[in-house]
Amino acid sequence: MKLLIANDDGINAPGLSALVTALKGLGTIYVAAPAHEQSGTGHCITVRDPIRVRRHTIEGAEDAWVIGGTPADCVKIALAKLAPPKIDLVVSGINHGYNLGSDVLYSGTVSAAAEGVIMGCPSIAFSLGDHDPRADLTVCIRFARQLIEEHRALDIVPGELLNVNFPPLPAERIRGVRFTKLGRRSYGNLFEERHDPRGNSYYWMGGAIEDEMQDEDSDVLAVDAGYISITPLSLDLTNYRTLEVYREKHVLKF
Repeated sequence: MKLLIANDDGINAPGLSALVTALKGLGTIYVAAPAHEQSGTGHCITVRDPIRVRRHTIEGAEDAWVIGGTPADCVKIALAKLAPPKIDLVVSGINHGYNLGSDVLYSGTVSAAAEGVIMGCPSIAFSLGDHDPRADLTVCIRFARQLIEEHRALDIVPGELLNVNFPPLPAERIRGVRFTKLGRRSYGNLFEERHDPRGNSYYWMGGAIEDEMQDEDSDVLAVDAGYISITPLSLDLTNYRTLEVYREKHVLKF
């Protein structure tokens, strides 16, 4: 098996090296990661600037590249140009911080995995609900290895993506695994206005997570209850229910 590992926290992120170590022996590992942290870049790609690439050494990886671009750039250029043909699985993470609910639309971690799907590879994104770079990744790496060892049995096909989130708990407090749907995730007080020395306004984006009603099978409730959440994602954003309503009831003419 040939594995491509990417992330959005950058080539030197602890979660990346931990994932490489965890997957040693499962196949040949290749790494393509941004030069710097790219959290919140979503599925942005670089089209107006050159993408610079340099080789990097990571113990356990057959080859590794530092990419001067976004997480999606990393996977796109690795699969198209740098890595050998027929990568079997794209793995993104381990991200420091959850990627739940609508966060997946902003997440560089999930977008790196999604680019793998676009390029024809099944993909998995891993995230831990702890922003501390020194966070204990023991549970994450153990489960990531188990999941990837068994991914063929789960019948992950090239058009599918698994989004995996870990609660920041030791192994003895993890209650199990739940297969979930995306929950709701929103933030209050998104923009704080500040002023520069010349009195001009600028804005800093932030905001705390707001409590929302969640469906019982949501990823948000699963991790809050101490479960590892696995959410299968599709890149098809079509609203099929509304599509059928429009097809049946439209009176538009042109």
